[in-house]
Amino acid sequence: MRNRARIMIPLVAAGLLAAACSGGGATPTPPASQPQSQGAAASANPDQLPRNETLYTTGTQWGPPPNFNPIREWDSAVGTKGLVYETLFHYDPNAAKLNGWLAESGSWTDDTTYQVKLRQGIKWADGQPFTAKDVVFSFELGKMETIPYHHLWDWLKSVEAVDDQTVKFTFSKANYQQWDFNLYSRSIVPEHIWKGRSEKEVLDGTNENPVGTGAYKFLSKDQDRVVLQRRDDWWGKTALNMEPKPRYIVDIATPSNEVAMGMLLQKGLDLSNNFLPGVANLVKGNFGLTTYYNEPPYMLSANTAWLVPNTTKKPMDDPAFRKALASSVDVKKIVEGVYGNLVKAASPTGLLPQWDKYVDQGVVSAKGFAFDPAKAKKLLADAGYKDTDGDGFVENKDGSKISLSLIVPSGWTDWMESARSISASAKSAGIQITPDFPDFNALVERRAKGDFDLLINNERQLSNSPYTYYEYMFQLPVQKQQNTVNFARYENKKAWELVQQLDQVKTDDTAGMQKIISQLQQIHLDDLPVIPLWYNGLWAQSSTAVWKNWPAAAGSAPKTGAVMWRNWLELGGFETLTQLQPAAS
Repeated sequence: MRNRARIMIPLVAAGLLAAACSGGGATPTPPASQPQSQGAAASANPDQLPRNETLYTTGTQWGPPPNFNPIREWDSAVGTKGLVYETLFHYDPNAAKLNGWLAESGSWTDDTTYQVKLRQGIKWADGQPFTAKDVVFSFELGKMETIPYHHLWDWLKSVEAVDDQTVKFTFSKANYQQWDFNLYSRSIVPEHIWKGRSEKEVLDGTNENPVGTGAYKFLSKDQDRVVLQRRDDWWGKTALNMEPKPRYIVDIATPSNEVAMGMLLQKGLDLSNNFLPGVANLVKGNFGLTTYYNEPPYMLSANTAWLVPNTTKKPMDDPAFRKALASSVDVKKIVEGVYGNLVKAASPTGLLPQWDKYVDQGVVSAKGFAFDPAKAKKLLADAGYKDTDGDGFVENKDGSKISLSLIVPSGWTDWMESARSISASAKSAGIQITPDFPDFNALVERRAKGDFDLLINNERQLSNSPYTYYEYMFQLPVQKQQNTVNFARYENKKAWELVQQLDQVKTDDTAGMQKIISQLQQIHLDDLPVIPLWYNGLWAQSSTAVWKNWPAAAGSAPKTGAVMWRNWLELGGFETLTQLQPAAS
């Protein structure tokens, strides 16, 4: 099953690509045809790693590790960012606040100046001191046009090292929401190693021998895995009073969810971040597997899956048709039938449960939608869409046939079944939708060009703010190639102005954020440029055979996410590693 790309990456400015599973052996040993990489071969052979000190994970990588480049936040080897390279802050989704990491603290000293104080005594893995110059260098890499955070320099004027421990950022305007996101998202790289690299090497280089400040270093790699080893001299042991418990982490690319399931049950895996259908039965059985909740939906929510209409095509250019379409989708059937209640139906706003305080319930009750085929039929009729030829499907207002295609990637079995379900329920309202399953890369190309009718998408993850959600939905201008945002190609200048206003509200001003987000929800529910369907789970199935104290909603268990997906280690994934305990103790 080539699925899992919708596990994906929380907001990156460019190059949102799949994080997934696949491409390795079914047991936690190297395939005979793929010898261990040279150098650390003996010590890194999974057969020889002490099992009680090794964490085996899967669900992020679906092929050989392509690179160790932290600038490539979408396809670098597991742990490149978060375990080897680090960011200035981490973000705690439960407390909704930034926690100092490489930075001890940071604050706005005036309306356009942000100052960061770095921790003392941090060293790179090669023993060189980490200083403010490394931070300046890393952010200035963004001046290169192809770098994912290049757009930051549209409003960042300068970065300077005031002294070894102090960095001053000066802006032309203060985009508080975006800035908080950047503080926990941007990897800091060593100037003494990266200086002089060409733009192509910075973006596309494999960075074979990564030197970071993080708690781990890469020990070896193979066709189906990477092996990381804990650094005993990591600065966080003293400065943060925390240490990840596994001495080794082996992340394996499993070829299918069935293989991942088998390895979990055979105790060859400790953590699977794959979508595993039927896991509810295993959690309830005596198999030593745990999930965050011990009842539906079993998982925390990670992102929102939307039905995205191409608003440049008839009849998807008509808000009345889009509203009828929204009322024609039986999401409950998808949640129960396709997912076995492993996901939750989304709010009409699509805002994740972690953002409930920003949902304007008055707007939802006045303008929200639910599955209602009779209402869908009435909306269609009132807007002039009628079945004139008696085939059971409505035609366009001019009498031309409506035959829509819904694309999802081939092999993503849960989304394929969801597309079939959407097609069946839309039929009951008189809307003809045919599911189509192109290859993932072909879909990405069609999506970027606007060569589609309908698609399912979920490329906005949990973040520090709903700003990232609305920035995806409303960003203007629409480009010839829409690679990362606004795949609906929806144009609403008022909405985009509101998103930019939201960006300039301080992140601790909840009331100020709510006021603007309420207006954005009204526009969203009036026009439905995207139709929220369900919340994808933060897939995490953990075995208690070797490691215990996995995150759980109940009792005193950690409340972080047990996840190795790219860009989630700064959202609680790393903290989870520090709270694991050997099962034998």
